[in-house]
Amino acid sequence: MAVTPLSGGCAVVIDRAEHACFGISPFNSYFSAERIRELAAWGLGHFAEVHFFVPDAPSAFTFEALGCQPERAAWKARRQGQYTRNKIVTALESLGVTGAEERVLGWAELEGNAAYARLHARGRRLYEEDEEFRSACRDTTAWVLAGKVPDGQALGEEQVERAVEYFLAELPIFVDTAAVVGAESSVFCYHQPPAFLRRLYGRELSWHPAPGQGFAIVEPAGPARWN
Repeated sequence: MAVTPLSGGCAVVIDRAEHACFGISPFNSYFSAERIRELAAWGLGHFAEVHFFVPDAPSAFTFEALGCQPERAAWKARRQGQYTRNKIVTALESLGVTGAEERVLGWAELEGNAAYARLHARGRRLYEEDEEFRSACRDTTAWVLAGKVPDGQALGEEQVERAVEYFLAELPIFVDTAAVVGAESSVFCYHQPPAFLRRLYGRELSWHPAPGQGFAIVEPAGPARWN
């Protein structure tokens, strides 16, 4: 796997190899069963512990922003989320992992997690009080939505405001996965970081990642800076 730390600090956390959290987007065709197994095999071979983050229930906010009724949006998010969880569990079990279900972090696992609740509340507070932070969150959300609407269709303010709830639900995992899972340090692994995360890990925003939090761009091909 090709691995690129998002910052010098991230490289240090990667070298500790204590915990990795792989972001698996339920509605992204990039995450095929084969790709998930490939990521799992690599993660298990390089880190002491691994988890897989599936933003299942929060996906409903994106569907609502695109015009889906809340009940229908929740159903679609739940169905695809379960399908994604099943792929992860199957991949882990094929690699000999026992208790594979416990390696998945979805809304069912996070909504009762005290550390997650604390981090989510802080992100929400910053969104309401910090204009620069709010603008950065909304820009990222608009970027995501733009890829889901017909070319040339303008996004409304209400659409972005609804969909940003999805991004705010993800933020705690980007900022301090270690606190959520009870690890000393953690690396969030994904193949395509938005500009927001480069700013976050570059310490350009008012909220900074925890000292033991890193981010790695992990891709299946090309020369790796760390392996």
